[in-house]
Amino acid sequence: MSAANCDAHYDVVIIGSGPGGGTMAWRLAQTGKRVLLLERGGYLPREPANWNSQIVFNEARYQAKETWYGADGKTFRPGLHYYVGGNSKVYGSVLFRLREQDFGEIRHADGLSPAWPVGYDAFEPYYQQAETLYHVHGLRGEDPTEPWSSGPYAYPPIKHEPRIQELFDGLIRTGHKPFHLPVGVLLDEVEGKPTPTSPCIKCEAFDGYPCATNGKADAQVICVDPALAAHPNLTLWIGAYVDRLITDPSGKTVVAVGVTRDGERTTVSGDLVVVACGALSSALLMLRSANDLHPKGLANGSDQVGRNYMRHNNSTVLAISRTPNPTRFQKTLGLNDFYFGSDDWDYPLGHIQMVGKSDGAQIRGEGLPGFLQWFPDQPFDWLAHHSVDFWLTSEDLPRPENRIRYDGDRVVLDVHENNLEGHRRLRAKLQKLTSALDLHPHLFDRSLYLGKDIPIGGTAHQAGTLRFGTDPKTSVLDVDCKAHELDNLYVTDASFFPSVGAVNPTLTIIANALRVADRIIARL
Repeated sequence: MSAANCDAHYDVVIIGSGPGGGTMAWRLAQTGKRVLLLERGGYLPREPANWNSQIVFNEARYQAKETWYGADGKTFRPGLHYYVGGNSKVYGSVLFRLREQDFGEIRHADGLSPAWPVGYDAFEPYYQQAETLYHVHGLRGEDPTEPWSSGPYAYPPIKHEPRIQELFDGLIRTGHKPFHLPVGVLLDEVEGKPTPTSPCIKCEAFDGYPCATNGKADAQVICVDPALAAHPNLTLWIGAYVDRLITDPSGKTVVAVGVTRDGERTTVSGDLVVVACGALSSALLMLRSANDLHPKGLANGSDQVGRNYMRHNNSTVLAISRTPNPTRFQKTLGLNDFYFGSDDWDYPLGHIQMVGKSDGAQIRGEGLPGFLQWFPDQPFDWLAHHSVDFWLTSEDLPRPENRIRYDGDRVVLDVHENNLEGHRRLRAKLQKLTSALDLHPHLFDRSLYLGKDIPIGGTAHQAGTLRFGTDPKTSVLDVDCKAHELDNLYVTDASFFPSVGAVNPTLTIIANALRVADRIIARL
């Protein structure tokens, strides 16, 4: 097949509208070139159910209705969301830069976290742009691990609510260095209260929920919709599933993108093609696109497509406060004091942040034994009113055996956990802090926030399946995120990560999309 045989031709075709694809579309639309953005899902409905924890978490209404398999043959539902804006429609909107040291080699108890082929300095100007574009509220100078920056945050830090301010003050009294989380949100507040015209209303249904007021800085709200409104040269197709990429006879150029849309099969072409389906789905697209010249999958001469999958070692835990916690918008406090190690451990432990506030329905759905053992006489709503909720993240290491692949028509995700000791120690550090923070000394797991099939179903921080590098024998993409083996194929989701650090990856995805967009614009 050639481009001439396709149903439509564009300067650039972008597959996926999440932070990587949506940001790319926003930037390229400004060039005046014809850009097609393909999204397999539609717009996430704005409805009262967006704020219903029973529907969002217990029933998982907005999660992809797919069945995947683990290496043991057991089935699970992946924590994916197919909508305009991708997984950012339900993300927690915490937008960290990787630490400068994360771009270098770091030794962990289970081995080495590999260095990136480019340094932090290559990303810094794009981090600055990304923070401004995605309305990141924060404060430089509080976090002892934060990397250098070329400017302040464009938006002020979100004010802590009283109980969270007490935690903040308690941590400082014990010699720790808490900080305001960098949160991407369309918020205007005065003395901690949203203004009458603020899109964000600082409600409890923010972290892990869709935002019915469009106050969350997700890829749809920030990039896709504004770009469509401003630039008629940008076209969005929803309900457009890309099943394969087709190359010319040389195997070096993608000449067609196979799309199923509203049940109809069509093909489109682009001078350049950008894949940004998410680390798992992008790898699957490459594998589905195998041909005679790419028998193991497109761009897979290295046999690295789908391998080196990472998703962090994550835990969401709930502590019970000795005093009520009426906080609504809880996600404002972070702690990185143990990011690179501690006084009793020479290796990195990871990152602690607040997570969305529990309510009675979530606690009921979590399962009862742990709660009932320590609080047998308290109803769920009492527990929720006293809950203080934390997210813990530690780095997992890229391993070739951790991979996504096909077994016939089945999608198989092989996950072998690694580097867990640092995470266990991080949890112990948090538990030790409870007495100073006026919390009961017990931490309960909140599995529903991560997904019912943890660890395998927890794909919120998916990364690493198409890693970038300088050697085509050990990497899929070059340093500009172009496939080594194809001259017009780029990737701008988290699959390019060679390591994942221990902070939320989305800002790095956005910054990289802006970085790669500059390379693409130079070619157009």
